[in-house]
Amino acid sequence: MMIRNLNDIAGLSVTIMGLGLNGGGLASARFFAEHGAKEVVVTDMKTEAELEPSVAELRQYPNVRFALGGHNIEDFRTADMVIKNPGVKLEGNPYLAVARCIETDISIFLQLSSAPVLAVTGSKGKSSTVSALHYGLQQCGIRAFLGGNITVSPLTFLSETRADTPVVLELSSWQLGDLAHCPQLKPKIALLTHIMPDHQNWYGSMERYVADKKIIYRNQDATDYTVCNYDDGWGKVFAQETAGQVLWYSAHPLPPHLAGAWIAPDGSARIRLKPGDDRLLLPPQLAVPGAALKQNVMAASLALALYGADLHQISAAMKNYSGIPHRLEFFYETEQFKFYNDSAATIPEAAAAAVNAFEKPVILITGGTDKKLDFTALAPELKKAKALFLVAGTGTDKLAPLLQAQRTPYFGPFDDLPTLLEAVRSECEHTPPTGHAVAQDIVVFSPGATSFGMFKNEFDRGLCFKEAVQQCWRTGRTPVPHRIRD
Repeated sequence: MMIRNLNDIAGLSVTIMGLGLNGGGLASARFFAEHGAKEVVVTDMKTEAELEPSVAELRQYPNVRFALGGHNIEDFRTADMVIKNPGVKLEGNPYLAVARCIETDISIFLQLSSAPVLAVTGSKGKSSTVSALHYGLQQCGIRAFLGGNITVSPLTFLSETRADTPVVLELSSWQLGDLAHCPQLKPKIALLTHIMPDHQNWYGSMERYVADKKIIYRNQDATDYTVCNYDDGWGKVFAQETAGQVLWYSAHPLPPHLAGAWIAPDGSARIRLKPGDDRLLLPPQLAVPGAALKQNVMAASLALALYGADLHQISAAMKNYSGIPHRLEFFYETEQFKFYNDSAATIPEAAAAAVNAFEKPVILITGGTDKKLDFTALAPELKKAKALFLVAGTGTDKLAPLLQAQRTPYFGPFDDLPTLLEAVRSECEHTPPTGHAVAQDIVVFSPGATSFGMFKNEFDRGLCFKEAVQQCWRTGRTPVPHRIRD
């Protein structure tokens, strides 16, 4: 079913599959309720009590009906449209099998909005890149919106978008898979970050996982841009397949015949949009820590330049970009420790990057639930940590024998964060001799795994970590946040 304008919603029966607590289901239910749907059925396997914050926001709508604690197949069979949560698998699902029409909040947005889309996908760096891109657009005086997998449904700002208001979308493989048959997904700029094994418990193979990533450029043509990672073997595959104009970004200087951005030997970022015209994109020193985040900011800056932003404005703005919550987020410090929340690190490679993001060895907190990923490459990197503390979980069960085999000492695993942090305090906090200053240690929470069982999701995990740190070290202080201009 194609929705051409908001009037097409009037009188529809819509089933929202997956209310959740992170905004997508809630935004979809509110959107259809407010635009005249005859009935909006909100269904979720979780109970009303578990979903109370979201349920409370929808009680004001008389056309919303709740079917929580389980699904009724008739709610799917009789609906004119089912709005599917990306985390619900289509394959083999008996409820979706009887649905007449299956859409998502993003597909509905794309059908109704005329805004140019700047889309980002990949395995690592998506959220940092889209946030940097959105920040840069704002700082360059371009009104823009940010949504998608970053937990903001684009339906929440649909009414504010126009043909001159770019929308930055973070798109997961699941979201892209749901958009496979959506011709309206035609990003002006499609940016693909580093591809690494992820969600193998869902896909079963890298080929199936990457196939969904490729959907981001499926409908592009020669008027669009595809930005690929030159250091990633998959980037070459994407470049060969896309019909868009290909640009590259790299941690090392690009060959002279290629257009894109790269990190120069002096640490600055350079840009080349036409042969022989190399220019400064970013200064050597940025506000974000670590090489990985610096490359994400560079990729976002390249996209800004492609969208038409002035290079001097880009450089001035992006050098001050300080990152986002849950991605190497500096949030608290004491006399002896600086604490970083990297809870969005849900794959082993992300935790490895966190170990190497700082100029001195870190006290690392890692581990969690396995999603059929390989921890072999992570284990050697953990030798670099000043001290290692493990969170309990099935992923940690795979990691621990690797650490033992290479004789890397660790503490834990711990079943909860307060107990773990007390262990950090006991093992790593020391009283200095009288009159001596204390060099601050860096404590990084970078799980490299998911959070099933112990936390609701990686964002809840990060918030719990931040709260637990401040409870354990009550005399610390929070850094002054960098303010983003509206």
